[in-house]
Amino acid sequence: MPQAPHGRTRAGLSLLALLALLLGLLVSPAGAAARAPAAAAPFKVVAFYNGTWDAAHISFVKEANEWFPRAGAENGFTYTSTNNWNLLADSTALKQYQVVLFLDDAPQSAAQRAGFEAYMRGGGAWMGFHVAAFTTNAQSWPWYYNQFLGSGDFATNTWGPTTATLHTDHRTHPSTQRLPGTFTSSVSEWYSWSRNLRTNPDIDVLASVDPVSFPLGTDPNQSWYSGDYPIVWTNRDYRMLYANFGHNAMNYATNTPLSSTFDSATQNTFLLDGLKWLGTGSTGVPGPDDPISPTAWYSLASAANGRCADTRAAATANGTVVQQYACNGTSAQQFQFRPTDSGFARIAVRTDPAKAVDVTGVSVAEDAPLQLWTYSGGANQQWKPVREASGRYHFTARHSGKCLSLPAGGGAQSTALVQRTCDGSAAQSFALTG
Repeated sequence: MPQAPHGRTRAGLSLLALLALLLGLLVSPAGAAARAPAAAAPFKVVAFYNGTWDAAHISFVKEANEWFPRAGAENGFTYTSTNNWNLLADSTALKQYQVVLFLDDAPQSAAQRAGFEAYMRGGGAWMGFHVAAFTTNAQSWPWYYNQFLGSGDFATNTWGPTTATLHTDHRTHPSTQRLPGTFTSSVSEWYSWSRNLRTNPDIDVLASVDPVSFPLGTDPNQSWYSGDYPIVWTNRDYRMLYANFGHNAMNYATNTPLSSTFDSATQNTFLLDGLKWLGTGSTGVPGPDDPISPTAWYSLASAANGRCADTRAAATANGTVVQQYACNGTSAQQFQFRPTDSGFARIAVRTDPAKAVDVTGVSVAEDAPLQLWTYSGGANQQWKPVREASGRYHFTARHSGKCLSLPAGGGAQSTALVQRTCDGSAAQSFALTG
């Protein structure tokens, strides 16, 4: 760019231009505001704690009550902590907060429990840690332990407290979009549960123990050597997140903390993105290009003949045939794609979301028929949606690599859908309509 000539005249013009700019800003505040980056919507968080039992939990509460206010100052939320659980029974006081945290306990009185349930059913948001889910008597509050959390009773724990390699099961949820496929957690004692969260259609497991962590624990009698252990999850019916960490390593003889729950920067990313989602609905980062929503219901119409995927006679029993049938908009033709991991999803049917589209007999054979079966995490119950240039999708089975397909030759109405070697044909291409 040519350089401006030096001299008093040029300096005078520059000064006039600067004054004009400043005057323009003063008389046009709306225009200036429009050009400013939008600030994150502020929200209020209230954290309930007990803080009177187990030095490891008390240590977590202490550092949480120091970390969250600092994080709030940088991320647009205010943080209040209290050990007065009776505030949960005061709907006027509670509704001023967008997010409730349980740090080391859960409500105990009937009034506290009723107030919290009403808050959540009314659209409130919640994040709970570690002991917030611990119970050996889930039936004392079945809505919270069995329905809301879905975990039931405490089953086992690891000891002593250690880090774990966690696998991010669902990387499209707003709280986990920025997490890598695996990451190292902070130190904690880890819990398992009496109920299988994977088979609950309302629960979406977001992160779990990766098998490379085994054996997990330092006491051979209280270590995990194999199995599936969800660590972070959400319930789709509520705006909530549970995280099974919040127990620091301690020197109990001297009451000295040996670790911090906030040592893992990646885990902290989950906490902040999760809070922003809970508090404002913000995802924090742009969503993926794939527009399939994990909470929407879709019909699947074949590009070959326009017929829809359908559960025969709207039945829901194990073994019900998944067939092609004239599109009719009934719930027997409405499916939901619930992500598992690595881009795969289980395909749930609206008439019974606990069931999934399943390749019969875990077969890898050509033309193996599809059926409904209770979801158990099987690879024959998981499908990868692949978007085509047309906007339609084909679906590959995790166990076989074959595609969800019409049978050879297309087949007549009411014939079962099958898996076939992926060939890019219209018989394997389906339009999703919400």
